[in-house]
Amino acid sequence: MPLQPGVNVLVGRNGTGKTNLMEALGYLATLGSHRVATDAPLVRSGCARAILRAAVVSGGRELLLEVEIARDRRNIARINRAPLTRARDLLGVLRIVLFAPEDLALVRGDPTERRRFLDEVLIMRAPRLAGVRADYDRVLKQRNALLKSAGSARRSGSDLATLDAWDEHLVAAGSELVHARLALVAALRPHVAGCYAGIAGTDQQVDLAYRSTVPPGLEPGEVAVPDQPALAASMLAELQRMRPRELERGISLVGPHRDDLELLLGGDPAKGYASHGESWSFALGLRLASFGLLRSDGVDPVLVLDDVFAELDVGRRGRLATLVADAEQVLITAAVDADVPGELGGVRLAVADGAVAPE
Repeated sequence: MPLQPGVNVLVGRNGTGKTNLMEALGYLATLGSHRVATDAPLVRSGCARAILRAAVVSGGRELLLEVEIARDRRNIARINRAPLTRARDLLGVLRIVLFAPEDLALVRGDPTERRRFLDEVLIMRAPRLAGVRADYDRVLKQRNALLKSAGSARRSGSDLATLDAWDEHLVAAGSELVHARLALVAALRPHVAGCYAGIAGTDQQVDLAYRSTVPPGLEPGEVAVPDQPALAASMLAELQRMRPRELERGISLVGPHRDDLELLLGGDPAKGYASHGESWSFALGLRLASFGLLRSDGVDPVLVLDDVFAELDVGRRGRLATLVADAEQVLITAAVDADVPGELGGVRLAVADGAVAPE
């Protein structure tokens, strides 16, 4: 199914496959689903595998991207039918910013959602950071296993010496990830403020802060980001300070896996203070801010708005339409065509029984 430049509106009743299509495109861009945490639910019941495939124009070339998701073995990624050594080598070829109703969790959910948001944007801008994050996750898992086995009643000198070595590995990857996140938060701030104002139609102050277990983090309005060696030294010192508590609890308490992006609205945390409309505007503002930042790198991402307009009042619908109208390619899903502002124009496609056709 060819999609056109500019606005593409996919219209169909709920349950006809609109979100499945958007989810497939998002997976090809990020190797993850915006709906579920694992790959298993993405494979149809009774099937051994699922195959995602899309033709993408990237850097002036048309590339065929494929990911094979299997139940009983690792996933396989291909470009132009050639298998990649690692699936994550696919990252960065297709850049997508996807907003869906689940994104309300960016404002109201737990820190995991906001950490994932930051890391997705980081990896789209610098795909090599996928390797840094994978290294960090691997070391964290090993370190946690050691902490559990070397509890206060059983720890030995050899256990603690091994823990010292794992600390060094954790700091190497963790400080790089924290540094990248801090720089990203500083870069996102002006985009978030502008996008929130554009959607909400208000001059209410919005800001971002990065609350880190690796001092010093990033306070509201602060733009100076510590360099990575300083963060590495700080993280190592904090690990040493927290070691007795970590041994007692059997878990790592310091590092980017414990950090949070704090969203501030009028000086107060948006979580718990923002109304439903303000929460929607903030979540949309975050996604559109990431779109603006990625666009400033020189390549327009594909902007995907999955069932968004139905959740917005008339004013917000019109303002959102104005903000996205000049994107190189926008994919919008809606159950009812009337939910999408007419001024967006573009191509209308009908979705029924998992098939897409021109209206």
